[in-house]
Amino acid sequence: MRISSIKAFALKIPPTSNSSGTGGDQNESYGDYTIAADAWTSIYSRNHETCLVRLESDDGHVGWGEGQAPVAPRATAAIVEELCAPLLLGRDPFDVEYLWYRLYSAMRERGHVTGFYVDALAAVDLALYDLLGKALNKPAYKLLGGSFRPDVQVYAGMGGTQPDAAVDHANFLIDAGYRALKLHLRMPNPQILAVVEAVRKAVGPDIELLVDVHGTRDVSEAIELGRGLEKLGVRWLEAPCQPEDIRGQAEIARALSMQVATGEWLRTVWEWRDWIALRGFDVAMPDVARTGLSEGKRIAALCDSFNLPIAPHVGGGGILSVAATIHYSLAIPNFQIMEHGHESLAWKGSVALSYPIPQDGRFAAPQEPGLGVEIDEAAVARYATKL
Repeated sequence: MRISSIKAFALKIPPTSNSSGTGGDQNESYGDYTIAADAWTSIYSRNHETCLVRLESDDGHVGWGEGQAPVAPRATAAIVEELCAPLLLGRDPFDVEYLWYRLYSAMRERGHVTGFYVDALAAVDLALYDLLGKALNKPAYKLLGGSFRPDVQVYAGMGGTQPDAAVDHANFLIDAGYRALKLHLRMPNPQILAVVEAVRKAVGPDIELLVDVHGTRDVSEAIELGRGLEKLGVRWLEAPCQPEDIRGQAEIARALSMQVATGEWLRTVWEWRDWIALRGFDVAMPDVARTGLSEGKRIAALCDSFNLPIAPHVGGGGILSVAATIHYSLAIPNFQIMEHGHESLAWKGSVALSYPIPQDGRFAAPQEPGLGVEIDEAAVARYATKL
């Protein structure tokens, strides 16, 4: 078996009535994108944007992968087609880890050891596992070493910057079967604590609450907020300060009894090792649509050697990102909980004919071969943008 075809698709899927952006209340807009006018935080698209990769072997097997690209997916797609494809065509897809390293080393001297380039490698890596699973008629987690658990617990991300709105959203998600909720909050600390306190009172002590502030605090503000959240029984504080400040984040982690979670932007073991050495977090959050399954497994093993749990990030990832993360979560010993977007699943799944759906806040171990997603190639063509 040899790789005979590689195609990349930069997707922009318009929002549905149930989907919404994640930007702040006061945004600057241009084109398809918005950015908060009053905070140093991320750019967001009004669409669901991502990059899909289609691999085909000379015996007719097809594998699909995804490199998370919530903005500018054409950049990732161009990397796949112009840099990755020439090194992959004619190769044995079973050499999956070798191929990741071959591609990675091809650009490390050029200075592209992270970012869009490694996202493209993740897309290829996921597509290889999907192809191999289909060729062997096995789910991808079996190729990763097998399952450590029968299913995968998820938490549901939720919105609501006012107490009443947050309580309503929390109750909706609990009625849908979730037992863990993550609040995305960027306001000043007193307002965050007011929202979380209202939700805690409404849902009771048995629902796990998590809080993500998207890197918007300095060290002292994060510690102050964390101590307030600890009193409300919150499980973790996510991304408390800027991602460049490893030592600051380590100081926050030492100061708090609650877990500090982070790492969605870290793509390789070389990036993770300094964070681990400084104990910059209590929970690692790799994103397999940025790391790939091959590198994701190496990151999990490194974290496990330091007794650190993994809570995989999904965020802006699409339906293949969700599916691949389920397989990853099954195949590592130090899994804690997985991120999930309840309302966005159908939106992301609009390029698929079938895909995993959680029941009562858990994804069952897939039995379908590969990643367990049946891609709708006509829908991919419909949403693809030209390079």
